[in-house]
Amino acid sequence: MAGRYAGGAIGDWPGYERSLVRTRELLGPADSVLELGCGTGATALTLALNTGPYLATDISPRMIDVANQRLALSPRANLRFAVEDSDAVAGELAGPFDAVLAFNLLHLLDDLDAALARCAGVLRPGGLFISKTACLGEMNPLIPRLAVPLMRALHLAPPVLSLCEADLVAACQRQGLEVLGVERHTSSGRDVRPFVVARKPTGTGAEG
Repeated sequence: MAGRYAGGAIGDWPGYERSLVRTRELLGPADSVLELGCGTGATALTLALNTGPYLATDISPRMIDVANQRLALSPRANLRFAVEDSDAVAGELAGPFDAVLAFNLLHLLDDLDAALARCAGVLRPGGLFISKTACLGEMNPLIPRLAVPLMRALHLAPPVLSLCEADLVAACQRQGLEVLGVERHTSSGRDVRPFVVARKPTGTGAEG
């Protein structure tokens, strides 16, 4: 699906751009960044223009193949793509990083708390965790109860966590992250993808 995914249109382009602008405001030109679930790399290619070292990862080798093709066409000396399972941050992902990004990813993980614990662990004290997550718990109840199970039965969708904003905030707090704010960036209608910014407190070690 990677090729089709890469060629697909973003449903709410103005909302996506607002999220990019807001993320750029939070990142400095020397910041080291880890992006989890980068897909085919469009967000990384944009954000890496204004950061320090940027490592963008995805569990899908095909997605990373497409991302590297895009990188070859628009080189960024500070950007590298790598295959990595976001549920098992390890090895070269040990950090520390000034920022960890997870866009359209957290609802797809097997264990949200374990993943956030690892994200906190690779952040520098004072570093930021930034996410934008689809919250099925805020959608029409027919979607998580009927539509998603049907799509999974037809092998058209992966397992999905039914989250809401409060779940994301609580999960961050359980891992010692201070939630600085929750924003909604949609250009119209109801936004079920909260943009959450959390910070690792200073005075803690590299492992959170």
